[in-house]
Amino acid sequence: MSTRSIERSGPLAIHFISEVEDMAYVTASFSSSADPDSAVAEAYTRISGLLAARQMQIVHERIFGSLSTRPAILDARARVLAVRSVPSDGPITYIQGKPLSGDGWAGVQLLAFRPQAPSSVWTIRDGAAACGRGWRRNGVQFLVLQSVHGFLQGLSPEAQAGRMLDEARRILRAQGVEYDRVARTWVYLSDILGWYDEFNRARNAKYGSFGLMPDLTAEKPGRRVRLPASTGIEGDNPLGAACTMDVLAASGEAGAGLDAIQMTNIKQADAFRYGSAFSRGVCVREPDVAQIQISGTAAIDEQGNSRFPGDARAQILWTLDTVQALIAPEGATLADISQATVFLKRPRDYPTYIRILEERGLEDLPAVCVQADVCRDELLFEMDGVAVVRRDTSR
Repeated sequence: MSTRSIERSGPLAIHFISEVEDMAYVTASFSSSADPDSAVAEAYTRISGLLAARQMQIVHERIFGSLSTRPAILDARARVLAVRSVPSDGPITYIQGKPLSGDGWAGVQLLAFRPQAPSSVWTIRDGAAACGRGWRRNGVQFLVLQSVHGFLQGLSPEAQAGRMLDEARRILRAQGVEYDRVARTWVYLSDILGWYDEFNRARNAKYGSFGLMPDLTAEKPGRRVRLPASTGIEGDNPLGAACTMDVLAASGEAGAGLDAIQMTNIKQADAFRYGSAFSRGVCVREPDVAQIQISGTAAIDEQGNSRFPGDARAQILWTLDTVQALIAPEGATLADISQATVFLKRPRDYPTYIRILEERGLEDLPAVCVQADVCRDELLFEMDGVAVVRRDTSR
């Protein structure tokens, strides 16, 4: 049975969304510049209660906040989870996603899972370091890697990007999974406008060597997943690396019923046609549920051109319509989004974004909103997310 609940306390909102009993998306967003300690403590107190009642474990956790407030945020998180007897030493992705109101904490995004057996969830380690989580659901193995990077002193940003992808491939292979099983990546780049072309060059080269780049001379409808869905957005990290990446991979046992499909969008050109190696979305279909991984989406048209430079309202409307067009073939609407991240170049455009949500009846969109540069200077708004819909198991 589907569960969608919201708990609000002043500027704090906690969304709990579950389309199947053993998996849930939890989003806590905080729209204030106040001292984050109490808000983080309250958020994790409520979240841990929701998960404990359902015997769920955290399998993916991303925190968005200022780097300057990171120690206080992580300390408040650890204190609450210790009281609740919830392990707090698992992998965490911490990204400088500045709140629109200033320094502080913007929110947290969690994916939680209730194991079918004690061995159904495990921590992925690279040496002694925890770097991700794995879980099995109905014969399908999911792997999440967190904060993968290629940082070495003296390496250029472009070289770091290539090394980051090699590191992700190496860790996946240690888990018995090839990179072509990656359905989704989230890439956070420091100073994105300063080297995004170089990042794309590095990713294109690596994906070519991995055998993932499409052959544009031999395309067929319904092609199998090759390029992952992806977000590429500005985001500093505590390591000082040029970029970091989270990865979601899915692989199925024989007869498990897993189907992962690269998605196109009638309102946008495929990004790889103009030099950016990702798909607009990937739909991971299990027998009972479909997870639509929505790539970072901005006001880019069918020819790959930016639309409405300087017009935030028009860009937001275009983006929402484009996301709707992407997910509609799977029977989903914007109201089916289980988790989203909203990136605004200019904090002053936040009221416009809120008004548009109200106009469309989307006030309860489960999103963390942060200030960040998008991949092109003229783009003011980007959104990514995941939409989850139940599938008809009677067919």
